[in-house]
Amino acid sequence: MRRFVLAGILLCMSTLGQADPIKADSPGTYRVQKGDTLWDISTTFLNSPWLWPQIWYANWQISNPHLIYPGDVISLVYVDGKPRLMVAQRGDTGHAIKLSPKVRVMPGESAIPAIPLSAIESHLYSGHIFASEEQLAHAPYVFAAHGGKLVSAIGDKVYARGHFADDTFRFKVVRGAQPVVDPQTGEVLGLMARDVGVVHVRRVEGDTALLVVQKSKMELRSGDRLVHQRASGLVANFFPTAPKEPVEGMITANLDGSQKISRFDNVVINRGRRENLKQGDVLAVYRQIEVASDAVTGEVVALPSERVGLVMVYRTFAKMSYGIVLSAREDIEVGYILRNPRPI
Repeated sequence: MRRFVLAGILLCMSTLGQADPIKADSPGTYRVQKGDTLWDISTTFLNSPWLWPQIWYANWQISNPHLIYPGDVISLVYVDGKPRLMVAQRGDTGHAIKLSPKVRVMPGESAIPAIPLSAIESHLYSGHIFASEEQLAHAPYVFAAHGGKLVSAIGDKVYARGHFADDTFRFKVVRGAQPVVDPQTGEVLGLMARDVGVVHVRRVEGDTALLVVQKSKMELRSGDRLVHQRASGLVANFFPTAPKEPVEGMITANLDGSQKISRFDNVVINRGRRENLKQGDVLAVYRQIEVASDAVTGEVVALPSERVGLVMVYRTFAKMSYGIVLSAREDIEVGYILRNPRPI
């Protein structure tokens, strides 16, 4: 009998401990509007928007059910007693429309993004992070320009030295690799370089290459480094989700330059692929640990931390990441703590 009573108590405790993912005022259906983001829609239905992947139900009858388009109708349904969100109806932009005698397919680019891409586009593909001083030192570099020029622009020829793979024909040119230091450990997390331009390989002889400047944000000069211009693997349509493994990190910088950090600002996080962070991971932001004196015992006690915002990782590097602040109850500062989010 005791076993049954104990089992019943544990079952009740586990049931009470599970927060309801669906908002009390959640609508039964929602028609996706132009300008919506996946995060907006998640916030409409869920108390904890990063739980979207756990609640999403892929309707096999819908073409590309993982993509959501303006005009689509999202419905809250229950499958085997569990709440699920699904595309109940496709709008005009989400499927092929029969226009006799041909079929017109709307482009996939019309699918809504996870977050407002305009807020991160200046950091999503631009710039480069060298993982170490050694990697920087081994990167090919510009050492001269055709005709003895000191600086070069679009259409000019430049010369570079280093290792040039046979299958690499385009390089991104970067400059000014500044170290990013982990304030907790003092470790150099990477060296942040800014974009200068793009060059095309015309000819290679030994360790010397003749290049032509194809694009330039500023004039190229001796000492600029070259990095392979490969497809980044970054995508716009990803599901915000909680990290699969425990993460504890810190905001180390504001990429947007201001001292205070607010919603849609871009931040540097002192954790990266080494800690298994990936694009789409959501982290909760907490104030730095505060303490108070206990007059009764004379002890200095750490106060319970309070969540003040949410950050989503959108670009990862070896030992650091870029993230965007998706919510902020107050101004956030460099040094605030990042942890796995907990359902509310």
